[in-house]
Amino acid sequence: MSEHKNSNSWSLALVALGVVFGDIGTSPLYALKECLHHAKPTPGDPLGVLGPLSLMFWSLIVMVCFKYLGFITRATNQGEGGMFALLTLFRSAKDRFKPQTSGAIVLIGIFGACLLYGDGMITPAISVLSAVEGLALLDAKLGTDLAHYVVPISAGIIMSLFLVQRHGTARIGQAFGPIMVLWFLTLAVLGIINISSYPGVFSALSPHHGINFLLHHGHESFVLMGLVLLAVTGCEAMYADIGHFGRPPLVRSWYFIVLPALMLNYLGQGALVLSDVNAALQPGYHHFFSLVPKAALIPVIILATAATIIASQAMITGVYSLTQQAVQLGYLPRLKIIHTNPDVRGQIYMPQVNYLLMVSCLALVFHFESSTNLAAAYGLSVALDMTFTSLLFFLVAREVWQWSLWKAGIPVIIFLIPEIGYVSGSLLKFMAGAWFPLVIGLSIWIIMKTWTDGRAILFQAMQRGRLPVQFLVDEIKKDRIIRVPGTAVFMSASADGLPLALLHHLKHNKALHQQVVLLTVRFEQVPYIQDETRHEISEYHDEFYRVVLRYGFSESPNVFDDLCQALSEKTKVKRNGITFYQSREVLLTNGPGKMAAWRKKLFVMLSRLSRPATGYFELPPRQVIELGIQLEV
Repeated sequence: MSEHKNSNSWSLALVALGVVFGDIGTSPLYALKECLHHAKPTPGDPLGVLGPLSLMFWSLIVMVCFKYLGFITRATNQGEGGMFALLTLFRSAKDRFKPQTSGAIVLIGIFGACLLYGDGMITPAISVLSAVEGLALLDAKLGTDLAHYVVPISAGIIMSLFLVQRHGTARIGQAFGPIMVLWFLTLAVLGIINISSYPGVFSALSPHHGINFLLHHGHESFVLMGLVLLAVTGCEAMYADIGHFGRPPLVRSWYFIVLPALMLNYLGQGALVLSDVNAALQPGYHHFFSLVPKAALIPVIILATAATIIASQAMITGVYSLTQQAVQLGYLPRLKIIHTNPDVRGQIYMPQVNYLLMVSCLALVFHFESSTNLAAAYGLSVALDMTFTSLLFFLVAREVWQWSLWKAGIPVIIFLIPEIGYVSGSLLKFMAGAWFPLVIGLSIWIIMKTWTDGRAILFQAMQRGRLPVQFLVDEIKKDRIIRVPGTAVFMSASADGLPLALLHHLKHNKALHQQVVLLTVRFEQVPYIQDETRHEISEYHDEFYRVVLRYGFSESPNVFDDLCQALSEKTKVKRNGITFYQSREVLLTNGPGKMAAWRKKLFVMLSRLSRPATGYFELPPRQVIELGIQLEV
């Protein structure tokens, strides 16, 4: 299923450092800084540092070790993870719920997937900004004012990152693993050499410091939990990318490299603050870059920038994959997908998505201008997505795996305790920017809901004018239709009745090809389809066939080759002699469809943006004919 499945587990663990753990691996650049900025530690009160450190450590243990690596990554659909995979697992048991309940849960799951788009926009912006902000520490050393160039430099890096996407990332991707190994080693070393300034910082590993902080800070403790979340962002990427690596490499990367490096670095930052709290309270103090010896500052800034670019690349790739799944599951219109590496599954480029992300990231950089300001916007989408994942996991464990109530409920309750804190803290930052990912997620959810509802209405409209196949068979048997040489393939979303494209072709041309194929391409609720069940072919009459090609939602369809393979079982076919006929619907909004007028207009606009099936499936353009059909929705 995945090109990595037969690879060495340790080599996959190396690759996973950048692809899976890039986001969480760059959080030391800003996570503790934002927590302590809010906690405002004072001299003589170590709880102001030990409390946030303790909460961050136990968040990593509970969320990554216990929740995701312990439970969630075991909930896969043929090895594939992510919100859509979890949603399809639930759908296999949705008949046990009332239709209204099942529909509501599906909509919540889709909304959870939509929230990742907001995360995908914010991650490159906050990561790159936090790395480039280290330039401000060079001002005194170089006698310059580099702080004023942080925003334009960050914007330039982000723009360059998005502009190279169309060339593919296969070559530079080979360097991701070694660079991230160097990054995590740097995190660990910087932490170790600074822990000696306050060895007592190790007491932060005890949970009582975090609990005491929450109990003694009332309302402010909720805000802090929204910032502690910054330390565990990237968990959903781990779950979504499990299909590329498998669970064992992720476990090895996390426990042997990522977790030790993160904790040593956080402890080093905490020790440095505790050793001189007054210095840490000064304007311009940077908790991460203050760990770095002055002689190594420039190399570490360069390395940090490279690590944030890798983390951003992983998030961009994840958004591409998420969008491809949404398209093939029918939640979004068909968008242009370019395979940048034909030898490796999953390396794709989506121009519309790429430029939407680029414009959004640049807008965030110029609007918020610093990682501290952007931290307020970061978190709510991640927190809600984590919560939705926990709830959906509970339903899958109960209804699909048939776990008992206590076996499924106890771990989910443990998941939800910190997640409710994350959501509450993030909501308290709503007006400061937390609204942004929520608005993005809600907007994409409305688009997905409108597209699925509109397609259902359109399908009903097309069914009203559909004739049974037997009608045409009878006409052929009576020799009432002129036959001409060649093979005609009429594409249809439904495997029932005659496609409208065929009826319009007959109406205008008064003839039919010698070989006729009714073709339906169907995407199933599973990631992959075995080759032996790829196609179904049935023969209605001599040289008159119905072919159904089946694909998983994570697959890239090879329609032309698979069609020829299916037909070769029944007849001889010349590839160059095949003509594909596809209907191109011209939609009017004055139909009987039960959808608000503004949603009908949105659906029509989305339909115009959607690629024709023939283009989406990369059929030979000189062998495709589109027939315009006017329909009312």
